[in-house]
Amino acid sequence: MPVPPAVVDSLNAQLGRELEAHLQYLAISSYFDAEALPQLAAFFAAQAAEEHEHATRFLGYIQDVRGPVAIPALPAPQGEFESAEEAVALALTAEEDVTERIHAIVDLAAEARDHATGVFIEWFVTEQVEEVSTMSDLLSVVRRAGRNILLVEDYIARGGSGAGPPVEG
Repeated sequence: MPVPPAVVDSLNAQLGRELEAHLQYLAISSYFDAEALPQLAAFFAAQAAEEHEHATRFLGYIQDVRGPVAIPALPAPQGEFESAEEAVALALTAEEDVTERIHAIVDLAAEARDHATGVFIEWFVTEQVEEVSTMSDLLSVVRRAGRNILLVEDYIARGGSGAGPPVEG
Protein backbone atom coordinates (compact mmCIF):
# COMPACT_ATOMS: atom_id res chain seq x y z
CA MET A 1 0.00 0.00 0.00
CA PRO A 2 1.56 3.32 -1.01
CA VAL A 3 2.16 6.04 1.55
CA PRO A 4 -0.62 8.65 1.28
CA PRO A 5 0.45 11.97 -0.26
CA ALA A 6 -0.40 13.91 2.92
CA VAL A 7 1.94 11.66 4.90
CA VAL A 8 4.71 12.09 2.34
CA ASP A 9 4.20 15.86 2.53
CA SER A 10 4.56 15.75 6.32
CA LEU A 11 7.71 13.62 6.02
CA ASN A 12 9.23 16.07 3.53
CA ALA A 13 8.39 18.95 5.88
CA GLN A 14 10.08 17.10 8.74
CA LEU A 15 13.10 16.41 6.55
CA GLY A 16 13.38 20.17 6.16
CA ARG A 17 13.01 20.75 9.90
CA GLU A 18 15.79 18.27 10.62
CA LEU A 19 18.07 20.07 8.16
CA GLU A 20 17.07 23.38 9.72
CA ALA A 21 18.01 22.00 13.16
CA HIS A 22 21.33 20.82 11.72
CA LEU A 23 22.11 24.34 10.52
CA GLN A 24 20.92 25.94 13.77
CA TYR A 25 23.13 23.67 15.85
CA LEU A 26 26.11 24.48 13.61
CA ALA A 27 25.40 28.18 14.22
CA ILE A 28 25.17 27.63 17.99
CA SER A 29 28.39 25.61 17.90
CA SER A 30 30.08 28.45 16.03
CA TYR A 31 28.83 30.96 18.61
CA PHE A 32 30.38 28.91 21.43
CA ASP A 33 33.58 28.43 19.42
CA ALA A 34 33.88 32.20 19.00
CA GLU A 35 33.37 32.54 22.77
CA ALA A 36 36.32 30.14 23.35
CA LEU A 37 34.08 27.49 24.92
CA PRO A 38 35.29 24.28 23.26
CA GLN A 39 33.11 21.84 25.23
CA LEU A 40 29.89 23.65 24.32
CA ALA A 41 31.10 24.10 20.74
CA ALA A 42 31.82 20.37 20.43
CA PHE A 43 28.54 19.44 22.12
CA PHE A 44 26.50 21.46 19.61
CA ALA A 45 28.62 20.27 16.68
CA ALA A 46 27.74 16.71 17.72
CA GLN A 47 24.07 17.72 17.97
CA ALA A 48 24.31 19.15 14.44
CA ALA A 49 25.71 15.87 13.14
CA GLU A 50 22.89 13.98 14.86
CA GLU A 51 20.26 16.21 13.25
CA HIS A 52 21.89 15.63 9.86
CA GLU A 53 21.63 11.89 10.48
CA HIS A 54 17.94 12.32 11.33
CA ALA A 55 17.39 14.18 8.06
CA THR A 56 19.14 11.37 6.20
CA ARG A 57 16.78 8.84 7.82
CA PHE A 58 13.76 10.81 6.61
CA LEU A 59 15.24 11.13 3.12
CA GLY A 60 15.96 7.41 2.92
CA TYR A 61 12.48 6.48 4.10
CA ILE A 62 10.78 8.80 1.60
CA GLN A 63 12.92 7.31 -1.15
CA ASP A 64 12.21 3.75 0.03
CA VAL A 65 8.44 4.27 -0.14
CA ARG A 66 8.79 5.90 -3.56
CA GLY A 67 7.41 9.21 -2.35
CA PRO A 68 8.51 12.30 -4.18
CA VAL A 69 11.30 14.02 -2.28
CA ALA A 70 10.65 17.74 -1.89
CA ILE A 71 13.26 19.40 0.33
CA PRO A 72 11.80 22.72 1.45
CA ALA A 73 13.68 26.02 1.43
CA LEU A 74 15.35 26.62 4.76
CA PRO A 75 15.56 29.87 6.70
CA ALA A 76 18.95 31.09 7.81
CA PRO A 77 19.77 30.03 11.35
CA GLN A 78 20.15 32.50 14.18
CA GLY A 79 23.87 33.07 14.62
CA GLU A 80 24.14 35.76 17.25
CA PHE A 81 23.15 35.38 20.86
CA GLU A 82 23.21 37.63 23.90
CA SER A 83 24.19 34.74 26.15
CA ALA A 84 24.72 31.02 26.45
CA GLU A 85 21.30 30.84 28.05
CA GLU A 86 19.67 32.34 24.97
CA ALA A 87 21.44 29.86 22.67
CA VAL A 88 20.51 26.81 24.76
CA ALA A 89 16.94 28.06 25.28
CA LEU A 90 16.57 28.31 21.50
CA ALA A 91 17.77 24.71 21.18
CA LEU A 92 15.25 23.53 23.78
CA THR A 93 12.39 25.38 22.11
CA ALA A 94 13.36 23.86 18.76
CA GLU A 95 13.41 20.35 20.23
CA GLU A 96 9.99 20.87 21.80
CA ASP A 97 8.66 22.04 18.43
CA VAL A 98 10.15 19.02 16.66
CA THR A 99 8.50 16.77 19.25
CA GLU A 100 5.09 18.28 18.46
CA ARG A 101 5.72 17.81 14.73
CA ILE A 102 6.79 14.19 15.18
CA HIS A 103 3.64 13.51 17.20
CA ALA A 104 1.58 15.08 14.40
CA ILE A 105 3.16 12.65 11.91
CA VAL A 106 2.32 9.75 14.25
CA ASP A 107 -1.30 10.92 14.35
CA LEU A 108 -1.47 11.44 10.58
CA ALA A 109 0.00 8.01 9.86
CA ALA A 110 -2.47 6.40 12.27
CA GLU A 111 -5.43 8.21 10.70
CA ALA A 112 -4.27 7.11 7.25
CA ARG A 113 -3.71 3.54 8.48
CA ASP A 114 -0.14 3.90 7.21
CA HIS A 115 1.48 1.25 9.37
CA ALA A 116 4.91 1.43 7.72
CA THR A 117 5.27 5.13 8.50
CA GLY A 118 3.91 4.48 11.98
CA VAL A 119 6.70 1.99 12.62
CA PHE A 120 9.32 4.26 11.02
CA ILE A 121 8.35 7.28 13.11
CA GLU A 122 8.33 5.39 16.45
CA TRP A 123 12.12 5.70 16.73
CA PHE A 124 11.81 9.48 16.50
CA VAL A 125 9.18 9.60 19.25
CA THR A 126 11.64 7.97 21.65
CA GLU A 127 14.55 10.03 20.35
CA GLN A 128 12.68 13.26 21.05
CA VAL A 129 12.20 12.30 24.70
CA GLU A 130 16.00 12.12 24.97
CA GLU A 131 16.56 15.32 22.98
CA VAL A 132 14.17 17.40 25.07
CA SER A 133 15.56 15.96 28.31
CA THR A 134 19.14 16.70 27.26
CA MET A 135 18.43 20.31 26.29
CA SER A 136 16.25 20.87 29.35
CA ASP A 137 19.01 19.61 31.63
CA LEU A 138 21.62 21.73 29.85
CA LEU A 139 19.46 24.84 30.13
CA SER A 140 18.99 24.20 33.86
CA VAL A 141 22.76 23.91 34.32
CA VAL A 142 23.39 27.07 32.28
CA ARG A 143 20.87 28.97 34.40
CA ARG A 144 22.38 27.69 37.66
CA ALA A 145 25.88 28.61 36.47
CA GLY A 146 24.78 32.17 35.77
CA ARG A 147 27.64 34.27 34.45
CA ASN A 148 30.22 31.56 35.21
CA ILE A 149 29.78 29.62 31.98
CA LEU A 150 33.03 27.78 32.68
CA LEU A 151 31.03 25.67 35.13
CA VAL A 152 28.97 24.50 32.16
CA GLU A 153 32.14 23.68 30.25
CA ASP A 154 33.18 21.50 33.21
CA TYR A 155 29.73 19.89 33.36
CA ILE A 156 29.93 18.89 29.71
CA ALA A 157 33.55 17.76 30.05
CA ARG A 158 32.38 15.37 32.80
CA GLY A 159 29.77 13.91 30.43
CA GLY A 160 26.75 15.95 31.52
CA SER A 161 23.78 16.32 29.18
CA GLY A 162 24.73 13.15 27.39
CA ALA A 163 27.96 14.70 26.12
CA GLY A 164 30.61 12.37 24.86
CA PRO A 165 34.23 12.42 25.95
CA PRO A 166 35.72 15.84 26.73
CA VAL A 167 37.35 17.87 24.01
CA GLU A 168 41.09 18.04 24.45
CA GLY A 169 42.31 21.53 24.06
